[in-house]
Amino acid sequence: MNYTTRTDVNESFDDAVERTVDALEDEGFGVLCDIDVRATFAEKLDEEFRQYRILGACNPGLAFEGLQAEPDLGALLPCNVVVYEADDRQVTVSAVDPSALIGITDNPDLDPIAADVSTRFERVLESL
Repeated sequence: MNYTTRTDVNESFDDAVERTVDALEDEGFGVLCDIDVRATFAEKLDEEFRQYRILGACNPGLAFEGLQAEPDLGALLPCNVVVYEADDRQVTVSAVDPSALIGITDNPDLDPIAADVSTRFERVLESL
């Protein structure tokens, strides 16, 4: 089962994170949280890990619509976009597939919202 869409980019990790945040903003998303997985593992586990950031993205208007249709939807928000350094030092940007995520709610009222978010995430990834 596919649950993400992704692209590889030819730039530094930090530049990829910055460009991803900018592209999300261009599509109406704010980044509510930015988790530096590498730093967290180093601090909490004393383990080294690849560069890896989880960006919790939220479009307030779409979140409002979704929460009106399905109050428990908040358990699935924000939508995550990850930027990570692959084994070959290539940088990958991966976004959750909103249709797969929202599909678990079995609420057809959310389908148009999922489609809208999917289209926006596709444009984000294409712009990178």
